[in-house]
Amino acid sequence: MTALVPIVSARAWRQYQPFEGGSYICRGQTEHGFHAVIVELVAADGTVGWGEAAPLGAFYAEAFPEEMAEGTARLLPEVIGLSADAPARLSDRLNEAMLGQPGVKSALDMAAWDLAARRAGLPLADLLGGVAQRSTALYRSISQATPDEMAESARHYLDEGYRRLQVKVGQDPLEDIERLRAVRSAVPADVVLYADANGGWLVDDALRFLRGTGDVDFWLEQPCMTLAENRRLARSCPHPFILDEGITGLTSLLEAHADGLISGVTLKIARLGGVGPTRVLRDVATALGLKVTIEDTGGSTIDTAATAHLMASVPARHVAHTVDFMNWVTVQNATGMPPCSNGLLHLPEGPGLGITVDPEQFGAPFATAG
Repeated sequence: MTALVPIVSARAWRQYQPFEGGSYICRGQTEHGFHAVIVELVAADGTVGWGEAAPLGAFYAEAFPEEMAEGTARLLPEVIGLSADAPARLSDRLNEAMLGQPGVKSALDMAAWDLAARRAGLPLADLLGGVAQRSTALYRSISQATPDEMAESARHYLDEGYRRLQVKVGQDPLEDIERLRAVRSAVPADVVLYADANGGWLVDDALRFLRGTGDVDFWLEQPCMTLAENRRLARSCPHPFILDEGITGLTSLLEAHADGLISGVTLKIARLGGVGPTRVLRDVATALGLKVTIEDTGGSTIDTAATAHLMASVPARHVAHTVDFMNWVTVQNATGMPPCSNGLLHLPEGPGLGITVDPEQFGAPFATAG
């Protein structure tokens, strides 16, 4: 029987990550960057695991930046003495110590999976089931602006190699119709468009949008916030229907699928509580025949590496796309991520997340344990 190798120390830092474009507008709210929490877990043999989580903002994520930091500080002592090779058991301990709050637990969970994979000498994707593909198509989000400005952004992203675009809607439906039509007219027919309302519409708003875009080719993502609203709307929607904010765990995924509502899901790591819970929903979604996007509510290089490993282990026919958050912000927090090219996110090499983090870049931690 192999002797237990425990986690002996844990540290957490905050890092502000300004958006590369200066600001990001969603649901009429403006944010200028992510406030990330970064976690380091160290095993008794010296192996280190890293995790990262960041909310887009208080308007978007229930675990807002200040809460995420305070909750992480409270949970750090809970992991000391736990096995460095059993990330699912660490998740159990976090759930015993704190009810709910998956966003607070996400960076700790991610670090535990990185640590276990590094100790096993395996890339994280192998520990999550094996690599199905080493590169994943990327989309780029077009922030809400005038139709002409959004069309220009679309052309800019195409010049950078992206072939999948997410058009932010969810405000006045008549203006949103013009936004989507402007972007569709600005790009070739083979460029995939998602119209993403982030749950911003009421049902009647979404119905007006659908009536005005019936001849446009696009996927509709999270038009309304609640499952009941989306259930009503889906009966009138001729487009593939995706849920994002509505997928908060296994129960919501199964309910949406049982209703015949969805063609695909967007799984956000922090919303679900980390790599482990996301792995579970990934497997259920593919078993149900759905398209899968795995991303997060924010972050930079560490988080992007975790995203790459999770997407690499999705069966190829179920892959939708993902995001390269490390390129959305001006601050990087690790080395070793391959540069994105031709609109693709590439899997890093090496054990665990396959990246290298220098903790000296973060300054003094805001919390320590062990």
